[in-house]
Amino acid sequence: MTQHVAARIAFTGFGVLAAVHLITQLIDPDAMLVDATQWLLMPVLAAALALGTPAPRSRLIELTLVALAFSWLGDTAPDLFGGDTSFLVLVGFFLCAQVTYIAAFAPYRAVSVLHTRRWVLAVFAVAVVALVAVCAPGAGPLLVPVMLYGLCLATMAVLATGVGPTVAIGAVIFVVSDSLIALRAFIDDFPLPLSGFWVMLTYIAAQVLITHGVMTRARADRDENVDRTAVRQLD
Repeated sequence: MTQHVAARIAFTGFGVLAAVHLITQLIDPDAMLVDATQWLLMPVLAAALALGTPAPRSRLIELTLVALAFSWLGDTAPDLFGGDTSFLVLVGFFLCAQVTYIAAFAPYRAVSVLHTRRWVLAVFAVAVVALVAVCAPGAGPLLVPVMLYGLCLATMAVLATGVGPTVAIGAVIFVVSDSLIALRAFIDDFPLPLSGFWVMLTYIAAQVLITHGVMTRARADRDENVDRTAVRQLD
């Protein structure tokens, strides 16, 4: 079996897992199958990314794999705890994932909105401030870690714009997904039916788009390096 075929099988397996998870969320959100499929999502997506990128892998690919590993811990470890501790564990591991994504995307900052369309920064800033303001009354002692996470999440989304449009869209959807988690956690009777379904739908979409966009960018970087090498050899 070639690496390409194995990657396609892994991506197909991820699609099946995601579909089963989301359908179960709609039918019975408390079913064990919801947790079981969620625990498997990120490892299978990471396997697909690893199989779909030949060695030696770029820094971008390696750090994305690390971010997916932290995301998996954010999906699983909170189930071992309860109450505020569970939420802090979730925020902690996803904070690590966001910091890793920031490190992965930082080399592309020169072509991100930091330098090309700085007015977009105001949009992200307003969104984060508004979210914190809405959640603050119910956050209590969790407000500071939530603010720190929101800042890192916005930074990740800004830097993602330099990697490529698919990664940027995935990052924005990630912001939406995590905003839904915060609103559901800190606002009593949050008026969104099937909120768990929407959180996971946006989360899955975000991670898939980021992974796909990272693979596309890595291929482009590799081809560009090959072209530069060929030009130097000709000179």
